[in-house]
Amino acid sequence: MSNHYYSKSPDTKHDRKQHTAELRGMSFKFMTDSGVFSKAGVDYGSQVLIDALELNKNDRVLDVGCGYGPIGLTAARLVPEGRVTMIDINERAVALAQENAKINEIGNVEILQSDIYAAVAGRSFTAIITNPPIRAGKAVVHRIFEEGYELLESGGSMWVVIQKKQGAPSAEAKLESLFGEVEEVTKDKGYRIFRAVKN
Repeated sequence: MSNHYYSKSPDTKHDRKQHTAELRGMSFKFMTDSGVFSKAGVDYGSQVLIDALELNKNDRVLDVGCGYGPIGLTAARLVPEGRVTMIDINERAVALAQENAKINEIGNVEILQSDIYAAVAGRSFTAIITNPPIRAGKAVVHRIFEEGYELLESGGSMWVVIQKKQGAPSAEAKLESLFGEVEEVTKDKGYRIFRAVKN
């Protein structure tokens, strides 16, 4: 079990590589490694989510399951007067995300090892973004939605990317049960982007 990207301490042999990516018209360098999600480069679902994001320059954003950081670090550049907190259970992913923040000279971020929301309990955010760990199971994904709802300010948004074949309909239904209003912002190659607003 310790070799999944949602393990706390992956013990797979290291295989560090640096990738470049163009996201929202901005250039990034990302150090990746074995034992983390999408180590070969930014996955398509994350790219679709990044392209869809609408954030205000002073938002307080939480990236849940940040991996080595492409979504959260892009968001940090989109909120120059705000702050992004990035969390992941995977210690290796957290260390990579911290390294990638330095490589890309992004300072308005805080990157924490956290079992779901444990490290940010009691805080509030104006936006939560997640490419949830589908392979960790529906119960974990639904906890991300439920507990995230509690951390959002009134009027705040949760942004989710999920593949149709990996449970998008049940995810949408769960979000609707919590938020009431859920918009499908876009869909691309089977990936659906949902925005749920807390009223």
